[in-house]
Amino acid sequence: MRTISPPSAQSSGNSAPPSRKPSRKRSTSTGNGRFGYVLLSPFLLVFVIGIVGPLVYAVYLSFFRERLVGGNSFVGFENYARALGDQLLMAGLWRVALFLAVQVPVMLAISLLAALAIDSGRLRWAALFRIGIFIPYAVPAVVASLMWGYLYGDNFGLVGQIGRAIGVQVPHLLDQSWMLASIGNVVTWEFVGYNMLILYAALRVIPEELYEAAAIDGAGEFRKAWSIKLPVLRPALLLATIFSIIGTFQLFNEPNIMQSLAPNVITTSYTPNMYAYNLAFNGQQFNYAAAVAVILGLVTAVVAYAVQSRATSREQAR
Repeated sequence: MRTISPPSAQSSGNSAPPSRKPSRKRSTSTGNGRFGYVLLSPFLLVFVIGIVGPLVYAVYLSFFRERLVGGNSFVGFENYARALGDQLLMAGLWRVALFLAVQVPVMLAISLLAALAIDSGRLRWAALFRIGIFIPYAVPAVVASLMWGYLYGDNFGLVGQIGRAIGVQVPHLLDQSWMLASIGNVVTWEFVGYNMLILYAALRVIPEELYEAAAIDGAGEFRKAWSIKLPVLRPALLLATIFSIIGTFQLFNEPNIMQSLAPNVITTSYTPNMYAYNLAFNGQQFNYAAAVAVILGLVTAVVAYAVQSRATSREQAR
């Protein structure tokens, strides 16, 4: 006698599909994503409060104007039109543009040479040399400006004293024709070490096998630097350039401190950042100062983006 077994659940058309356990992998990834947002939330909170909030408020202020009668009133783009025709602001922008065109390439060239010298392995006491170049970056900008400002002094400074001791007529480094170069020297002294570390860190990730292969092919140190190190340094150089552009348009501490040493040379509008600061806190023109600050931020962003786009297009063309 043959028994007939009941149909299985899979062979039955009306039976429910087998229950499937929830994916443990999906729940784990969801939990990790939520935990990541929890870890990111302190940064986002500080970013919104410290950066986004002030930017939005500055843009808001720039569309208003305080009047003697009626208080703040909406004026649209009137403050921006006034700023674009402001000769003091345009002169300050031209001054920092000249500063950018001269000081930044000189500073990055010195930083590049220092990074290549340290990475070459032929420099004696390389660690001491690296620390010595970086130490000025640890000096506050206020202290550095005061120190160099007194060194520049014609009557009381070390430069003038050395010139008189050896009988050489030294130019007055705090006058109109030399002031921008003097500030550039201070900024270069401060930030060469910072940029050198960025470039040196990029050099340290180059595999040793590339140097060994180049040595087998008979390449010297100059050839290695030109064909291996410099191509690898392009992204780091671009990063240092972007940082330098932003820092140039934000130039404030050095001229503001040295203004007390040469008040007839460094005016309250010597740089756009100084101009916006003095408009707001000395002139009580908060709305117009906000418009100047917004224009300065836009100019900085446009210049930085243009440099980055040009570098990216050149890299893709290669």
